[in-house]
Amino acid sequence: METAHESSNQTLRSAQPAKPYAFSRKVFCEGMRDGVPIALGYFAVSFSLGIAARTAGFTPLQGFVASLLNNASAGEYAAFALIASGATYLEVAIITLIANARYLLMSCALAQRFAPGTPFFHRLIIGYDVTDELFGITIARPGYLNPFYTYGAIALAAPAWASGTALGIIAGNLLPLRAVSALSVALYGMFLAIIIPPARKDKIVAALVAISFALSFACTYLPGISALSDGTRTIILTVAISCAGALLFPVKTQSEEAEQ
Repeated sequence: METAHESSNQTLRSAQPAKPYAFSRKVFCEGMRDGVPIALGYFAVSFSLGIAARTAGFTPLQGFVASLLNNASAGEYAAFALIASGATYLEVAIITLIANARYLLMSCALAQRFAPGTPFFHRLIIGYDVTDELFGITIARPGYLNPFYTYGAIALAAPAWASGTALGIIAGNLLPLRAVSALSVALYGMFLAIIIPPARKDKIVAALVAISFALSFACTYLPGISALSDGTRTIILTVAISCAGALLFPVKTQSEEAEQ
């Protein structure tokens, strides 16, 4: 017969919140829901990427595997262009690292959002597919990061990116390039959906977003900086603007807000 002490212990255990990294079907489905527009945008962009891969001599299967292992448009475009020109493996590796270097910053930011005790393999799996869009929807969620939210988005985004590349290779140049490029407008809509809600809630965030737009546009024409790659300019602007925002407008902790 169950004692009162054992019953109270079970009550306490049931009252404790679930681990932030524990599997949740609801969280996983939310990730899939938010990953639908990302998958559609990825499919359109990677379709045109497949045309570049076909020029480099890739088969549909090779293109599928390449995009499944390297979900990054700038890095893959650069790699395919180098492969088409007969570059060495070392040259391809270096240019891919440079083009994708900004993802190191995103990974560092996501690493701070994991709950204590999160198994290391969750960090590895999420690190596999840290893209601009997936990072945006993941970092925007409050509280500790539940990896299964990102898994839900990746489950749609990664296959769509790889499938689009393979189909682009098959289609080749049958479709007009303008028609394929027009489909990528969906990605810009996703970026707006990510930045507008927090900008409306916080005037400082809105100002920093506007400043980042202005500086990004200016850097494409400034001497010296304009010669840098898009990824390098993104890293410089991200570090500079985030540091300035943290120094000038530090986020107050809960204890500091309670003291006021």
